[in-house]
Amino acid sequence: MVHTISLLVENHQGVLARIAGLFSGRGYNLESLTVGVTTDPSISRITLVCAGDDATMEQIKKQLNRIIDIIKVVDMTFCSSVDRELALIKINVKPNQRGEIFQIADVFRAKVMDVGQTSIILEITGTSDKIDDFVALLSPYSIIEIARSGIVSMERGKKLKK
Repeated sequence: MVHTISLLVENHQGVLARIAGLFSGRGYNLESLTVGVTTDPSISRITLVCAGDDATMEQIKKQLNRIIDIIKVVDMTFCSSVDRELALIKINVKPNQRGEIFQIADVFRAKVMDVGQTSIILEITGTSDKIDDFVALLSPYSIIEIARSGIVSMERGKKLKK
């Protein structure tokens, strides 16, 4: 099963290297890794996506909690959260295909970021599944390059019960 783990860490040199070393040293695979500074410049949020059974995930969380620079570890997999990813996709396009590409982009609420003589760059934000579906629809148009950000995740606010 794929798990999304959110970490709050002290924002200084070497923290990410220690976290990556933990994963590589134990043979765990990271499927996605994103890092960004929070509203407090001394703290960063790291979002990790990795696969493993429940026992493996418990071991990963225990190992992460042992790293002194990590302030908080939260497994977002089983809580209500908002997960998003960004992708830039460059497509080889003939002039007579541009209208089709613009229609597909419109349906997925993607933005056209650049139009060249033979290529278009599109930006899409959403769930990983949405981006996968978008890429699948664009695949007949000769995708030149894809850059994906990795997942960022945040727990939803508590809702009032009616």
